[in-house]
Amino acid sequence: MSTSIADDSVTPEDVSKAISERRGWKLYQTVRLILRPLRWWARLQVKGLEYLPARGAALIVSNHDSWLDPLAIIESMMWKERQLRFLAKHSLWKFKPLAWILDEADQIPIRRGEGDVAALDAAAEALGRGEMIGIFPEGTLSRGTNLRARRGVSRLAQASPGVPIVLVAVTGGTEVKRFPRRPQVTVEFFEPAEGPLGPEEAPQDFSQRLLDEIRAKAPRTK
Repeated sequence: MSTSIADDSVTPEDVSKAISERRGWKLYQTVRLILRPLRWWARLQVKGLEYLPARGAALIVSNHDSWLDPLAIIESMMWKERQLRFLAKHSLWKFKPLAWILDEADQIPIRRGEGDVAALDAAAEALGRGEMIGIFPEGTLSRGTNLRARRGVSRLAQASPGVPIVLVAVTGGTEVKRFPRRPQVTVEFFEPAEGPLGPEEAPQDFSQRLLDEIRAKAPRTK
């Protein structure tokens, strides 16, 4: 039977006070106001928020079918006053206005396919400080296609033993291409059915296992 990893002894007021001191918190709140029409238009539904820890670190692992997915995840987590730092592709920083937003939101640039140890170290250090880090095992925007998992997830899990892993399945994001038809976006949080990285489990197998569990709830669209 699946159990919650949330700490109900922490009040929302305590969590909000603690996290509001982090860099990017005010920007997150501003962006939420700006994106409120998008939340309505996407008909956002959220499930499994009880699996998010009320405080402390967690590694958030999600599919990435659409540009809308990370925005939906961030919005959903803010319902529990939890701020998320993503490992995001470094090329996003080439557009200066977007670079400013990403820096102010304290996101972590990573060079995909280059074994970016510095980015993974920064993420592991953040987890060690009790922050929440988001990563896409596919390593790029999949657009609902079949991509294999990359080992960045397993490397963070190895570097952060004991840190909870929360999987996220986002569905409906690819429907934005049907504009002006409104999509139905659902964000579902859940625990890995087979638990954390096993002592004899190969890193690639672990990353693929997590992605397969996510894909069981968020099937490929192509």
